[in-house]
Amino acid sequence: MALGASHRLQESLAAVETMTRFALAVLALASGVYTYLGVRSILDGSPTAVFFAAIIYSASVSVGIYAFWSYMARFYPHVTSRSSRSAMLAVMAVGCAMILAMSSWLNAAALAGSAALEQHLAETVQDYTGDLDQAHQNALAAQSLLPDIQRAKERFAQLAASERQSGALTGTTGSGSVVSLLSQMSSQLNELENGINASREQATSLFDEGQKRLETMRALVSAPGLVEPRADKFSSEAVALTGVITSLQQTSIAPSIRRAADDLSLGFIAPIADGGEQDLINRQDRVMETIRASVAAQSKVLSDAADEILSRAPVAERRFVPLSSAEAVLRYASDFIPAWAGAISIDLLPGVMVFILAVVNGAIRREEAAMPFAERVTVAELMQALAMQKAIAAEEMSVRELQITEDASAETRDCEEGEDTNKITSIGVNKSPRKGPTT
Repeated sequence: MALGASHRLQESLAAVETMTRFALAVLALASGVYTYLGVRSILDGSPTAVFFAAIIYSASVSVGIYAFWSYMARFYPHVTSRSSRSAMLAVMAVGCAMILAMSSWLNAAALAGSAALEQHLAETVQDYTGDLDQAHQNALAAQSLLPDIQRAKERFAQLAASERQSGALTGTTGSGSVVSLLSQMSSQLNELENGINASREQATSLFDEGQKRLETMRALVSAPGLVEPRADKFSSEAVALTGVITSLQQTSIAPSIRRAADDLSLGFIAPIADGGEQDLINRQDRVMETIRASVAAQSKVLSDAADEILSRAPVAERRFVPLSSAEAVLRYASDFIPAWAGAISIDLLPGVMVFILAVVNGAIRREEAAMPFAERVTVAELMQALAMQKAIAAEEMSVRELQITEDASAETRDCEEGEDTNKITSIGVNKSPRKGPTT
């Protein structure tokens, strides 16, 4: 059973090897295509230069991704030691980080770049809307003082009329120094009221202009078509709206009210009592002192209210910063998680296949380790072993025959050398001595 399971796993690995290579190639190509689209959105220059630069970069990314995951699929499943596998995992982590840095964010820019730019424009519109509302509120804050100023003006005017008609303050009717002073205070407050009303009209006009700019900007955000031309028009509208907000802040009447309130008390000039009798003069002086105290109190109220308005935080200067699609995707990454998931999956999905191969190869090793040696040997390996044994036997036979031949040759040489020696010896022994001449 174990042998059959191991063989089936090996056959399955062999069957999916071509599919694995095809899948790696397709994923690398897809990543390269989206990388090309992302690179084109951030490069500047002539169209030809941008085209070739994007093609070269995307091709490099595709080749790099395919080569990296091919190496990992080839080597990682066969690494068995813990240290080597940890080292391979560290290499894989570094490679994945590099792939994310050079490809995945560009893929996300291609997938969600236009939507991210529209998101940037929409949030910018919201920010400018808040700035315009705040500037408008600051400009109209002085309008809250208008009822107090109107009441004070009417009170001074009524006192002047009462004094003129019935002598309510001095006991003597007619227009005198008291009536003149009361009319003067009423006139100053009336001028301040007119200034506030004029400021309100100007602030309303600027606010209406700002609203029109915002409507144009909102229309550009939701308009169909390419986002880049819309972003250019949006930038122009944003600059114009910034000018409107600045002008709106400068229309605030609060500083003028603060100065006018100080003038009411510090610039108070009481006329000389013009009564014909000393008693009337004294009464006029007392009434004017009372008026001075009332004017000082009114001035204090207006000054405190103006200071409260002036203490409000002014609208911070805002500049619209155009972004590329890649930068917008990074800034608003949390709003485009599906696009990021798809972009990262294209690049890192081969890692899943690498781990599948590692698990299967590990299972094969465990199955084979549990089998006897005889069962682990395949027919091909057995035939190779037999062929090797025959080759070794033939080699030993040839060596043995060569040795026998060499031994036979050696014996033959020894025999020949022995025969030669015997011949020489026999000739020397059997030779008769030479006889001399006979005397």
